[in-house]
Amino acid sequence: MALIIAGNRSGVGKTTITLAMLAYLVEQKHQVQSFKVGPDYIDPMFHRAVTSLPCRNLDPVITSPNYVRECFKRHAQNADQIIIEGVMGLFDGISSIDSKNLLNDYGSTAHIARILNLPVVLVLDCSGLSTSIAAIAYGYANLDSQIKVAGIILNKVASDRHLELLKTALNSINMPILGVLKRNTLITIPDRHLGLVPTAEVPGIKRIFTQLADLARTSFNWDKLLPLLNYHPSNSGEYAKQYPDSQLSLKESTPLSPLSFNPIRIAIAQDRAFNFYYQDNLDLLQELGAELVFWSPLKDHKIPQNIQGLYFGGGFPEVFAEQLAANLKVQQQLKRIIESGIPTYAECGGLMYLCQQLTDLKEQTWSMVGVIPNSVTMQSKLTLGYRKAIALQNSPLIQAHQSVKGHEFHRSQLTVPNPNPQWQLRGFHSFSPQFQEGWNIAQLHASYLHLHWGETKFLAHRFIQSCRNYQSSLY
Repeated sequence: MALIIAGNRSGVGKTTITLAMLAYLVEQKHQVQSFKVGPDYIDPMFHRAVTSLPCRNLDPVITSPNYVRECFKRHAQNADQIIIEGVMGLFDGISSIDSKNLLNDYGSTAHIARILNLPVVLVLDCSGLSTSIAAIAYGYANLDSQIKVAGIILNKVASDRHLELLKTALNSINMPILGVLKRNTLITIPDRHLGLVPTAEVPGIKRIFTQLADLARTSFNWDKLLPLLNYHPSNSGEYAKQYPDSQLSLKESTPLSPLSFNPIRIAIAQDRAFNFYYQDNLDLLQELGAELVFWSPLKDHKIPQNIQGLYFGGGFPEVFAEQLAANLKVQQQLKRIIESGIPTYAECGGLMYLCQQLTDLKEQTWSMVGVIPNSVTMQSKLTLGYRKAIALQNSPLIQAHQSVKGHEFHRSQLTVPNPNPQWQLRGFHSFSPQFQEGWNIAQLHASYLHLHWGETKFLAHRFIQSCRNYQSSLY
């Protein structure tokens, strides 16, 4: 009932092939649940646009192996078919934070395959390859005996003659070919400086999905793929035996109890400028009794009424800076209500929006909300990586000295250091330098750090409690 789409490296076509499979299965009236390995936000948007179901992130680095298994079990149980899109190359992860993991591939697609005991379909870019593809496939299939490579999908095959050479090579190692895609420049999904352009900005996206479904129908061997998708994983795989802490308890998770007797309304910024949210975070807030009110800082002329909290996710405010700056009335309302003490959580793009000014990729400067006494400017350098974070002070989200794990992914930088930062951060490598970051003003918690609350539910509890305290202060 589940299959992992992996690649030998980034850029081999995993996302296109995953979307093609999803589109075809949906067209065939299957209930399809998708997952994405790693902390990415944009690929899951495309999954959701195809399946009409939220895509769930499986990332043991910012959550845990236990949470990965729990999340998969919870959301897979009602699906007909399940497809998991991998990240980077099959074994590409971080240096092990588990001493038993000798490959140093913690958080990789292979790590997820071990945790869930699921088979892998390996996507290979065949450009410039013929017989050598057998050596590549053989190496990936045999590096780790716990990883079952069920077959290969050949991408960017140049011609029928090229395909015959590839087939002959793979037959020599008895590797099944589950799909063949010729070089195809007709189906393209635009990208920008942080990856694919989000779904809301892609014109004709339904037409693209139809094309992808047609591609899947003619390019994949469904007689071989469907039995794999009907595979039922066992909880007694070798990984689970060696790493019992990765097992999910047979008991169902205890439901969260709502923290508020009065309804708490939290305004969620949701539009083309702000759309980086983990669905699990939003689900947690709702489970704790919050009503989520979605609104647009780009288009709405006023912020939602009768709210007790604000949540700004990441996104691309730099792309829409002119429009955000033009909505001056909303900026003024936000500055007034945030400075009055409403609990506010802002990640990355949200932090940028709440600064005084934003200088975009064209070096044009625009006025933003102005709560944070700083300016932000876009740069060519990418800041990327997992972070260990310790809170240096109390905020509406966290207490001082509590620790969490998160992820950074941005090309902007603040121009002035914060003398009173929210976080002490460092990477996961022992030699990673420490640095400080984040803002805490009134009841605003703003940071570049993206957080998944699945394994740190206390963050959602504290934020809801902060909103309830604010509500009480109004009466």
